[in-house]
Amino acid sequence: MKKLTLTIGRKDTVACDITIGYDIMDRVGLLLAKDYGKVKCVMLTDSHIASLYGEEITRRFHNMGLAVTMITVAAGEATKNMETALSVMKKLLELGADRTSVIIALGGGVIGDLAGFVASVFMRGISYIQIPTTLMAQVDSSIGGKTAVDLPEGKNLIGTFYQPQAIYIDLKFLETLPDKEMKNGLAEIIKSGIIEDIGLFNLLEAATKPIAERDRKILATIVEKACRVKKGIVEMDEREKGLRRILNFGHTLGHALEAESHYELSHGEAVSIGMVAAARISEKLYDLPSLDRERIEALIAAIGHPTRIPPSFATEGILGRLKMDKKRVGDTIHFVLIKKIGFPFVNGGIEENILRDVIEELRS
Repeated sequence: MKKLTLTIGRKDTVACDITIGYDIMDRVGLLLAKDYGKVKCVMLTDSHIASLYGEEITRRFHNMGLAVTMITVAAGEATKNMETALSVMKKLLELGADRTSVIIALGGGVIGDLAGFVASVFMRGISYIQIPTTLMAQVDSSIGGKTAVDLPEGKNLIGTFYQPQAIYIDLKFLETLPDKEMKNGLAEIIKSGIIEDIGLFNLLEAATKPIAERDRKILATIVEKACRVKKGIVEMDEREKGLRRILNFGHTLGHALEAESHYELSHGEAVSIGMVAAARISEKLYDLPSLDRERIEALIAAIGHPTRIPPSFATEGILGRLKMDKKRVGDTIHFVLIKKIGFPFVNGGIEENILRDVIEELRS
């Protein structure tokens, strides 16, 4: 197993170990039993993951000395709302959970966000553990302490910063991950390469075939590299006041596209288009080399994600969604752009006519 330690320096240092390995659930159960064997442990998961792994992992944890009770919610982004959060909290009360209890998030980004949000507000905060089962959650959403639920107006509009006690990344989960979800995670890994690690970007270009074949060795390498990128940025800026904003490369337009599609467009697909748009804006306004922009578009296409906006999406609708972005300051929407691969920066704001032109360009 590989272990990375995320350390956030404040008055009281917060440390979160990120453990990466293959088929490690027995060892995870043993570690959790040591720390939480005498308190109420509740595993929050969705209906899909429960059917695949719920019984097996519950049994394995019990065998290691950790008794867990499972709460299951419906699978899908539509579940990540205040109604579900309140329902989960009521079930916690019914199960006798108290301030010493721990929530174990077993699932993808939706479950991780929901579990973290519930843990952060239930009885003013209880412990939670992340066991991400999707590639995207493993390299992105499980790391950094962002929690949230959605509103009809957009994603993640209600949330907190609340760090998990530990993150356990088991690459064995990827064996049953649908191809679409693998591609979603790869989009986030591409983002990590673009904003921070040119070596990772080069590796992704060179290894598209073994990645598509889910070669265990190459997956372990790119997951660890992406986790290191996320960890390093979060350590320097936990609350997204400055540097951490570069993690939003592709996400500003991406979130708008997700909302405009009523979440029929996956997060990875939307962010991929958003990264193409950000690269094109960077080329138009800040002299991003054309070769870098072409490499970004080619790599996104190589993993099977779209590089164009569906023609059915109305430009004005997308612009309207952008104005709802939670990261805006007044009427200014900040975009993460790049000077070249590996050198991101936060733009002070893009004029609406430029955004409209790029959106129209990508719809053609």
